[in-house]
Amino acid sequence: MDFILPYALGIFIFFTVAQSIKIVPQQHAWIKERLGKYAGTLGPGLHLIIPFLDRISYKHSLKEIALDVPSQVCITKDNTQLQVDGILYFQVTDAMRASYGSSDYENAITQLAQTSLRSVIGKLELDKTFEERDMINAQVVSAVDEAALNWGVKVLRYEIKDLMPPKVILQAMQAQITAEREKRALIAASEGRRQEQINIATGEREAFIARSEGEKQAAINKAQGEAAAITTVAEATAQALERVATATRVEGGAEAMQLKVAESAVHAYSQVAKDANTTLIIPNNLTEITGLLASAMRVMGTTKA
Repeated sequence: MDFILPYALGIFIFFTVAQSIKIVPQQHAWIKERLGKYAGTLGPGLHLIIPFLDRISYKHSLKEIALDVPSQVCITKDNTQLQVDGILYFQVTDAMRASYGSSDYENAITQLAQTSLRSVIGKLELDKTFEERDMINAQVVSAVDEAALNWGVKVLRYEIKDLMPPKVILQAMQAQITAEREKRALIAASEGRRQEQINIATGEREAFIARSEGEKQAAINKAQGEAAAITTVAEATAQALERVATATRVEGGAEAMQLKVAESAVHAYSQVAKDANTTLIIPNNLTEITGLLASAMRVMGTTKA
């Protein structure tokens, strides 16, 4: 019996010392109570407490926590039921309030998130609930975070995971989507045909304008060519007449002119006489022709002399 007492005393002392040493992990906070009363918050590291008087009542993690919010039925403004669930992210910022502000802050946050979600969705129509997810999330976070301050909890964000309307509504929405897509396809096809007709009309108009411009330019070129030809002929004729007039003014010019005219007349009559099918018309005044020939003979005689 004598050796048992020191052994028991040693065990008691070891147990007492072990109970007095507390090591708190990083990103954790422990609540210390002394005789049932809050006596401080232990942060990360080594701490000593008084055995049998002090005890660790609550242990909190200061990390960000993801809390699953159970699915619930919400009714929209247009009386449509939606099955909605989400996930809430929060963090303990005050370990003392988290310990004494609420008996179960996780459950309190969950219930408040559900009621806030029902309130927000009740103000929206069905179509808006799918379009305004960000707004719904923001309003839920604002409502829950305001109440959670008394619980030492900071609500960081809320995300809707699923919005599930009834099957009848889903079928109606699918039919609406199909009709909308068919409508867009018809509009796109009609726009394509319209653009095609516009392109064809524009091409034909441009081709007609190009043809008319070509014809116009061709007519201008032809007219300019004809004008140039007429001008050239007129200038040549004028030069020829000018030379003839000059030639008639020199000595023997007039007689040469008469000789040329006589030759032309004789040649013309000879050509008419050669054609058997041509009726030869003899002028009434043959003396003029005779005189013309006589003048021509005199000119020729003078030229020879």
